[in-house]
Amino acid sequence: MKAIELIGDIDEQHRLRASVPEELPAGPVRLIVLVSEEDEAGTVWAHGLAREWADELSDSRQDLYTLVDGRPVDATRPERLPQCVMA
Repeated sequence: MKAIELIGDIDEQHRLRASVPEELPAGPVRLIVLVSEEDEAGTVWAHGLAREWADELSDSRQDLYTLVDGRPVDATRPERLPQCVMA
């Protein structure tokens, strides 16, 4: 037996909807539904995102800016954009 993880939705009529890869043949399947709690879903998402971006975030080539770049932000003053002059 082969297991494939899919993401699906349950609608108001309690029907499960999910897209499956085209290479799967039509026919009956066995399902296991995992329902996340709200807090758990947010934690799972954050951990998944961190895992996906771990290589990129640890790559020193991604460090494009340093603390000496730009200028400090003064949150007490509204930022004024420079006026553009159209010729």
